[in-house]
Amino acid sequence: MESVHILGISAYYHDSAACLLRDGEIIAAAQEERFTRKKHDFSFPVHAVDYCLRQGGIHAGELAAIAFYDKPFIKFERILKSHLAEAPAGLRSFLKAVPLWMKQKLWIKDDIARQVGFAGRIIFPEHHQSHAASAFYPSPFREAAFLTIDGVGEWATTSFGTGRDNRLDIRAEIFFPHSLGLLYSAFTYYTGFKVNSGEYKLMGLAPYGEPEYRDLILDKLMDLKEDGSFRLNMDYFDFCTGLTMTGPKFHRLFGGPPREPESEIDQRIMNLARSIQDVTETVILKMVDHVHRETGHRYLCLAGGVALNCVANGRILRESAFEDIWIQPAAGDAGGALGAALFAWHSWLGKPRVVDGSGDRQKGSYLGPEFSDSEIREFLQGKGCSFVELPEERLLETVADQLDAGRVIGWFQGRMEYGPRALGNRSIIGDARSPAMQETINLKIKFRESFRPFAPSVLKERATDYFELDHESPYMLLVTPVREEIRHQPTEEELRLQGLARLKVPRSTIPAVTHVDYSARVQTVAREDNPRYHRLLRTFDERHGCAVIVNTSFNVRGEPIVCTPEDAFRCFMRTEMDTLVLGCFLLEKNTMTRTGHREAS
Repeated sequence: MESVHILGISAYYHDSAACLLRDGEIIAAAQEERFTRKKHDFSFPVHAVDYCLRQGGIHAGELAAIAFYDKPFIKFERILKSHLAEAPAGLRSFLKAVPLWMKQKLWIKDDIARQVGFAGRIIFPEHHQSHAASAFYPSPFREAAFLTIDGVGEWATTSFGTGRDNRLDIRAEIFFPHSLGLLYSAFTYYTGFKVNSGEYKLMGLAPYGEPEYRDLILDKLMDLKEDGSFRLNMDYFDFCTGLTMTGPKFHRLFGGPPREPESEIDQRIMNLARSIQDVTETVILKMVDHVHRETGHRYLCLAGGVALNCVANGRILRESAFEDIWIQPAAGDAGGALGAALFAWHSWLGKPRVVDGSGDRQKGSYLGPEFSDSEIREFLQGKGCSFVELPEERLLETVADQLDAGRVIGWFQGRMEYGPRALGNRSIIGDARSPAMQETINLKIKFRESFRPFAPSVLKERATDYFELDHESPYMLLVTPVREEIRHQPTEEELRLQGLARLKVPRSTIPAVTHVDYSARVQTVAREDNPRYHRLLRTFDERHGCAVIVNTSFNVRGEPIVCTPEDAFRCFMRTEMDTLVLGCFLLEKNTMTRTGHREAS
């Protein structure tokens, strides 16, 4: 029987992506930014589509259908109605948005057919149907509740429902402009970070502050009900029709205009970060409790951009009545491509879903391009690089010893990750025991703010030795406390420190991955998901007595995660990384400098 191929696409808002299914199995998925090198690229994912088709060994004419991740006409209806309701306010925003819709976004069906070269069926699930599909269908659960929370799709900003076998049922929604994602983004904007990318910074900054404004937010900005539903007081916001997120009334309430990007971060900004994080967690936990009461399900699946708030996720796992949760690793708009394709396969075509108890269907989220040893060797020889090729055991021993010596290593292996997290194939790694490692990587390699925490990769079988975690966390989407036994108790003087001064205090035996509140965003590494990365961690543990290393994404600030050997080499040469490992090939910076490779050409 001939295989059925479905292509999923998300585009034209942020984080465009493509995904290919073959008979319901995920064959390939990738974000467009990785190919174009434009962070959060929203353009039509020409390169991602081409990669997916090549990976599947098919051409566009062999596709059974293409699924786009939302309904453009309904989204345009929301934009028109929102501006008409506020007219004549918001005219500038309206005039800026409409030409792009009239020229391009309203003609997405024709655009897809032309860009892909496809004359067949194109379907358009709703935005939150795509999120729900991406949450439930790849999960390990035969039946579960789902909760999707983001900025906005067409009209919906939050939805919950149930999945059973191949069926999805959305039971209730919250509609624009009442959006938890947009509320969080408003504070991202107000504290001087970039909307749709700086939310991670706000979450990382929160532990340095106090929840001074929590009650003010709940009193003035929103009307929160016990079931987690809410309404925003739109007098304080400008995102409905304006060109910014917050308005003058918001600025007066919180003591001044938005922080200028790149300016000093003072205690007020830290307190704002902590306050909105606390409010977000409060709202989510109320929602989760309501979903459990309404559905009675034991398991919960999560997607939408807000599902990337790993602090809230950790609390759901520890504090809610759900026995287990599963979070889509590409939870934001990029994951909509996967969700749309799965929706087409299971809901539109009615194909059955197989759950065999062996885990999820996401394949570790290693769904992007990979490069053979011969391709890597050809690239390095073309560059005239000095490198050594090592058998795997010797390679892992060498890397483990370099980690122990305090070196920072670019680690490039196998298939690129799908989603915002590097999971051991496009990673920068370091020694978690080093008190200087966090600052070194932040300032000398990543070129980003010193307060940004790093995640630990830990052997799955050793995770409980270091973290209060009795659950797999393969996608780095759960924050959990570091075990009391390995924490360093602060002195009285250290307890009096405030703000970023707390960064200098050693917090545990693995300080580079222990945040100031004694938490960590953990990635558990299983042998079956990533054999080579697991063997590296095991080798480091056997030789140096630690089953944890620092894992951060292989990129510098403002750039996407690297995709190709050339991307990795360029990043390596333009930073103060010590060593680059591409497959089984090892390059050292001091050797490169001697041979004249100061910068990638």
